Amino acid sequence: MRADVHRFSIADPSDVSGLKAAIDSGAIDASQIVAVIGKTHGNGLVNDYTRGYLTLCLSILIGERTGRSPEAVREKIPFVFSGGVEGVLSPHYTVFTVAPDGAAAGGEPALAIGVAFTAPMRPSDIGRQAQIDAIAASVTAAIAEAAIEEVHFVQVKGPAFTLADILEDQRSGRPPATDNPGKLMSFGRAACALGVAKALGEVPADKAVEAAVLKDFSLYSSVASMSAGVEVDCNEVIVVGMSRAWSGPLAIEHTTMTDALDVASIHAMVQRLGFSPAPQMEAGRVRAAFIKCEAQRDGLIRGRPHTMLNDGDINEQRHIRGAVGAIAASILNDTGLFVSGGAEHQGPDGGGMIAVIADRPDA
Repeated sequence: MRADVHRFSIADPSDVSGLKAAIDSGAIDASQIVAVIGKTHGNGLVNDYTRGYLTLCLSILIGERTGRSPEAVREKIPFVFSGGVEGVLSPHYTVFTVAPDGAAAGGEPALAIGVAFTAPMRPSDIGRQAQIDAIAASVTAAIAEAAIEEVHFVQVKGPAFTLADILEDQRSGRPPATDNPGKLMSFGRAACALGVAKALGEVPADKAVEAAVLKDFSLYSSVASMSAGVEVDCNEVIVVGMSRAWSGPLAIEHTTMTDALDVASIHAMVQRLGFSPAPQMEAGRVRAAFIKCEAQRDGLIRGRPHTMLNDGDINEQRHIRGAVGAIAASILNDTGLFVSGGAEHQGPDGGGMIAVIADRPDA
């Protein structure tokens, strides 16, 4: 198998012109699309409907080109969109395709991708053991199906719920982890991250438990990127890594950032992809980059106070996305980055993870 990665800018959440042109020109076979990840213009919170709008527009386009209904498209292809493109970040989406390849297995490792879906979930499932275990099982299944040997990035999109949904579940005798819709998103991201960590052996099974969710932040995954939105009712799982069973010119690397200013880890990671140690990377080889970040919970950055957690006007996630997005963009020489806040159990407290897909220097 051979994976490819295509990134398109968007003028608004209905703009699917880039993918349409690529399909119509023959550059992309719509039937080979297996996943889409992107950043939209919204706020990234419960009431961010730009994510669902772009999902709808893309599923209609792909359905038209493949003869499937939009509903059938969404059942097979994870559409993982995160709102919030503060500062220098650019709205965009990244399309992953998989095609048969006659290359013999066992050669140089190449980019590999697997996807999986859990069963639909209710508000009372979010942040619970059921969600942790469902994610762990789905990650394991995606790795096995795609024969991935080294996992470098796991993206999950889980469900978020409005207050009406939460109260309805509560009235039915199923109490949620919290009745605050925004906080429930945090519980969901945290549980999903622990599920990834459990599947990959980063956290022992006896510690990847409901009682640790949003409590024991010493437990985390170094490759997990979790998002939540009202546009999905299940957990959509995308696992990206390297495998000798795959072919192609692309490679992926990842690292954890210890805090928002940890540029040394980014530089070390991109050098493993063959980039020079220059302060700013040469443009052109980066196919996609995925970053998780969050405001440090003790209110400090390297011993000095920050105000992100106390700002009543701007959500803390918008602060940190803008800050870390600018830092990463200045190093990667690219603004079309997937930078997402809410990094509960996704890298160390106050830090996060970054994964970059690029053409190999010898490709």
